[in-house]
Amino acid sequence: MREYLLVLFIAAALTYLITPWVRSLAIKAGAVAKVRDRDIHIASTPRWGGFAMWAALAITLLMVSNLNLVGKSFTRELLGVFLAATFVVVLGILDDRFELDAITKLAGQSLAAGILLIFGIQILWIPVNGIVILPTNIGQFLTVIVVLITINAVNFVDGLDGLASGIVAISAAALFGFAYLLAVENEFPRAGAPSLVSALMIGLCLGFLPHNFHPAKIFMGDSGSMLLGLMLAASAITLSSQVDINAAFSESLVPALLPILLPFMVLAIPLLDFILAIMRRVRAGKSPFAPDKKHIHHKLMELGNSQQRATVVLYLWTAMLAIPAMASAFLPLWQAAVIGLLLLILSLAVNKSKLDFTTKRVKIDFE
Repeated sequence: MREYLLVLFIAAALTYLITPWVRSLAIKAGAVAKVRDRDIHIASTPRWGGFAMWAALAITLLMVSNLNLVGKSFTRELLGVFLAATFVVVLGILDDRFELDAITKLAGQSLAAGILLIFGIQILWIPVNGIVILPTNIGQFLTVIVVLITINAVNFVDGLDGLASGIVAISAAALFGFAYLLAVENEFPRAGAPSLVSALMIGLCLGFLPHNFHPAKIFMGDSGSMLLGLMLAASAITLSSQVDINAAFSESLVPALLPILLPFMVLAIPLLDFILAIMRRVRAGKSPFAPDKKHIHHKLMELGNSQQRATVVLYLWTAMLAIPAMASAFLPLWQAAVIGLLLLILSLAVNKSKLDFTTKRVKIDFE
């Protein structure tokens, strides 16, 4: 555990230190989000936060590669995750600067999923009427679909300052907790790509959040949302592939089915927002990727919540689903349910409070 905490700390510190430099670079390059009618932010804000996170990711991996436990996680799978992450960050950097069309981005995301497949990262089984071992082509197809949905779910929820980075940090923490505790309880190897990738994501998000929470000094942009979405998907898929499916019906391994189900729980809020947005836009005869101001966070703000309060409420909703789902693998269901209920009550209290974190903001227009 200490080595993973070290990884988390290094990733967070590097992201925090690198982000201001990337911010200056984005301003000079013109990678700036100007204020549009559908936007919530009131000042032009540089993007490329994903570039800062990727740089911190690369340096962290170089620094921790020789650690006794973490070093054993440097497998072919981890290389595949890093290469796919690099590809989507490059794609996102271009999009943040030149605003690529949706089809180009979707094709690029599919190629990134293809990189994961080349390095052996794919869904091998699903819990349907027991355990179903998937044919290779079906497993590959489902892998691509999961990667695309996860990337775009994170992208869709990235609508408020600090929202996506906080939600991904909570989701990654739930995945890490499940992966590590599962290994400890059932004497699985504690060194693995799922635990390492999850710890890295937590660090990247926590290091970026001080620059991104309202009022944001920099946005993660598509470079960041695609990076985090891909890493989340890859972490969940590699986790499911490392579980002994023969133990799925063993009384000693009750949580064996959770590796497939947990990602949907930790990403429930982004996925719900993604599905509702697609349905809403298709019903209106628009492109599924056409932007609007009807996301969940918009609805919360329409109810009178400030941007900061809406963000914190969505953090708590994510935790309300993710933490009990993870805890249910190791605690009685009633205890996991109590945790979820307490988080729900806390979210309702915050929603009614005056938690505004009021901060003055100077409007700057980068031309």
